[in-house]
Amino acid sequence: MLKNSNRSQAMSTTNGCCATQCGPGYATPLDAFRNGAREKVIYVPCIVPDHSRPDYLATVDVDPESSTYSQVIHRLPMPYTGDELHHSGWNACSSCYNDPSKKRQFLILPSLKSGRVYAVDVGQERAPKLHKVVEGEELSRVAGVAYPHSSHCLGNGDIMISTMGAPDGKAKGNFVLLDCELNVKGTWAQQDTAFGYDFWYQPAHNIMVSTEFGTPLEFMKGFNPAVAASEYGSKLHVWNWRERTLRQTIDLGQDGLIPLETRFFHDPQSTIGFVGCALSSNVVKLQVDPSSGALATDVVVRQPWLDVAGWALPQMPALITDILISLDDKWLFFSNWLRGDLCMYDVSDP
Repeated sequence: MLKNSNRSQAMSTTNGCCATQCGPGYATPLDAFRNGAREKVIYVPCIVPDHSRPDYLATVDVDPESSTYSQVIHRLPMPYTGDELHHSGWNACSSCYNDPSKKRQFLILPSLKSGRVYAVDVGQERAPKLHKVVEGEELSRVAGVAYPHSSHCLGNGDIMISTMGAPDGKAKGNFVLLDCELNVKGTWAQQDTAFGYDFWYQPAHNIMVSTEFGTPLEFMKGFNPAVAASEYGSKLHVWNWRERTLRQTIDLGQDGLIPLETRFFHDPQSTIGFVGCALSSNVVKLQVDPSSGALATDVVVRQPWLDVAGWALPQMPALITDILISLDDKWLFFSNWLRGDLCMYDVSDP
């Protein structure tokens, strides 16, 4: 894991769809890495825990040449309180690079608690504005799902959002599809999983991997270790991407308690991915067998629990939350929520 390699240099420089840009994003990840413009603003969902006012989207100036560099230059409040904005995604991205009718203009903001999905127009990037609200009741009525989490844009222009529960708060993992006009189409999968959370798809190998968190009725009250075994997950679900069917379920056991964020390398031909397991505080490597589509797992980072007093347990995990892979597929980053630090690993030789 610590040895450098030139694998990224071999990453394809065309996507097989068109030789020049005709849709949003870039032809390949390396194209974005080498030729992409430096971002001048970033968008940060900000949550108001006591619901005294709405959550908001903060726009932060990250242009070193700007007079407002590193400052919040705009705040867009949502129209309601108590949403709990969580992850965000785009309406369109490089997945539909070959479609000139698509444009990356709307930031998609699922709301974990209310179930709403907001579309924010970033056409004026320094002052985004609200474009559309999809009510949580619409997700429940059309798709029978609630508690939306991760949002990804698809190659056909649809938006796919993972969901973690049924409208009554019981655990149920699935994925809701929205069309390019933000209309709810239904669920992506015909089969539910016990729990839901994050997902990543790798079409070249006809695979999608989804992860598990817990039961909304339980995690909304705060973590209770007494129900960890029954109300929280430890499994990965491996899907046939084209057929939308469940191919394989892997129980990670004690090494993979509460597997949350999962990421594959950006190289579309890569068979390598990772998942951060929150409660175990381990990172698990994923490897796809291209011939069968089966997924193999291996713990590649183990983090010790710390002896503490006054916490829910006598030992406290680092508690991995988000993970990220650099665009050149060389570095893996992850954050430890309880330990309060960031880790960086060289994965150029996984």
